[in-house]
Amino acid sequence: MTLGVEEYRDLLRTALGPAGDAGTQPPDFRTLFTPGSHRMALDPDATVVRGGRGVGKTVWFKALQNDQLRTVAASTYQLGRLTSARAVAGYGEELRPDDYPGPAALKGLLAARVDPSDIWAAVLLTALDVPVVRAISRWSDRVQWLQNNPDEFDRAIGSADQVAAGSGQLVLVLFDALDRLSGERREAEKLIDSLLRLALDLRTRTRSLRAKIFIRHDMFVTEQLQFRDASKLIATAADLTWTATDLFGLLYQLMGNAASAEQLSEQFRGDSGDWNFQDGGRYTPPRALVGDQAHQRLEFEKMAGSYMGTDHRKGRPYTWLPNHLIDGVGQVSPRSFLSAIRRANDVTSQEYAAHVTALHWDAIRRGVQLASQTRVAEVQEDLPWIGAAVNPLRGLQVPIEEPEVLSRWDDDGLAERLRSLNDDTEEVRTGPRSVGGHALVEELRELGVMTRRVDGRLDLPDIYRIAFNVGRKGGVPRIKH
Repeated sequence: MTLGVEEYRDLLRTALGPAGDAGTQPPDFRTLFTPGSHRMALDPDATVVRGGRGVGKTVWFKALQNDQLRTVAASTYQLGRLTSARAVAGYGEELRPDDYPGPAALKGLLAARVDPSDIWAAVLLTALDVPVVRAISRWSDRVQWLQNNPDEFDRAIGSADQVAAGSGQLVLVLFDALDRLSGERREAEKLIDSLLRLALDLRTRTRSLRAKIFIRHDMFVTEQLQFRDASKLIATAADLTWTATDLFGLLYQLMGNAASAEQLSEQFRGDSGDWNFQDGGRYTPPRALVGDQAHQRLEFEKMAGSYMGTDHRKGRPYTWLPNHLIDGVGQVSPRSFLSAIRRANDVTSQEYAAHVTALHWDAIRRGVQLASQTRVAEVQEDLPWIGAAVNPLRGLQVPIEEPEVLSRWDDDGLAERLRSLNDDTEEVRTGPRSVGGHALVEELRELGVMTRRVDGRLDLPDIYRIAFNVGRKGGVPRIKH
C-alpha cells in the first residue's frame, strides 16, 4: 500500500532524525550505505583516503573497526582481505588516551620537542599491542622507552607482521580527524608528514600491516611531499565521492531501515521494489533504487512532486536539489543533501501542511539555504581564510569579472589580512598558498568555492553563494537576516 502524505513526512522525520554528525552517531548495521564509488577507498592498499566535511571519512573510520560493518563492506565491495582484517584506531576525534595521545598529550610532546616520527612510532606499537609499550601508561614515557630502545621498533614491527601473515590476518591501523592534531599549522603539517612516511614504510616493508589515513584534500598537498617514494602514496590515494544516484540511494536506504518506524519502512519497501533481507534486520534496496535515475526520480516525485513550482519551467526536484547543493568540483556531501531534505520536511509540515505532496518546492529551496549556511560555517571553521576571501564579495551578483574580484580584495586589504592568517596562531590551522591575485582565485577554484565560466567570468556555487550573501539573477534567494 502506497504511503500517504503524512506517512511520508513521518517516515522522513524518523529516518533522517535530528541533525548530527558521525562523530556523535556511530554507523549502524541497518542504515550503512555502500556507494560503488567508495570501493577503492576501502581497499587496504589505498593508504590515503581524501574527502571533505560530511562525505563519510569518520563513518568508514568507525565502520571498519566494527566486525559486522566491516563484513558488510567486504561483501559488498568484494574485498576479501577486509573480512580477515583486524582494524584498530591509530588516531581519531574520540578521547581514547590508552590508544593514542589526545590533544593535551600531543601538545606536551611537541612542546618538549619530541620528533613527530617518534610519536607515531609509539602510537603504532600501541596499536599493535606490543606488551612492553602497552604496559606504560604515559605517552611521554612510551616515547622515551622507544628512544632508549631504537632497535626494538623494527623487531616489534617484524614480529607483528610475521604473526599476522602466519594467521592470514591483515592488521589495519586507521587514522582520522587529523585536523585536530594541532591548532598550530606548521606543527600539524610536520605530524602529518611523519605519519605519511610511517604509512609508506608499512606499505613497502611489511606484508600484513597497513595504515589507512582519512584526510581532507587541503591537508594532503602532493607538492609538499618531498620524501622518497611519496609518489606511491599519491598514485594509490582514493577519494570519497558521491554521485546524485548515490545520494538518493542513501536516502532510500535510510527510509527502508527506519527501526523506530518499522511499519512505515515496511510500507515504503513494499511500494518501491524487491528489497533484500539480511540477517540482523538489514534491508538493502533493489538495484534500480540505488543506480537508476529514472526509477529514483519517480520514487522521489511521490514525495516532492514533479516540478519546483507549478510547471516544468522551474525544474524537477530530483535534479534541482543536488544541482543546487553541488560545489565547484562537482561534489555534494551527503550531510548537506540529507540536511536539506530534513529542513524541507520540517518547513512543509509547519507552513504547507495541506500541500498535496510531503515536500513543498519552496520548502526544498529553504532546505538548500540551510545547507548553504551549514557548509559555509564548516568551511570557515576548517579554513578561516576562505571567509576572509569571499566576504568582500557580499552584496555583489555572480557571474562576475575577475578584475572586479581582485579590485574588491585590494579595497578590503585582503592580502595583509591573509598574511596575518598565515602567521602561526592557535586559531588558524591552514592559510592559502597565495595571499591574492589570480593565484588565490585558482586556489578557491581547486577547493570548489569558485568556478569559472567558459567566458572567463567567476561564479560561486549555490552551496557557498547563498550563505555568503552573493546574488544571482533568477537563483535561489539569499538568506534574509
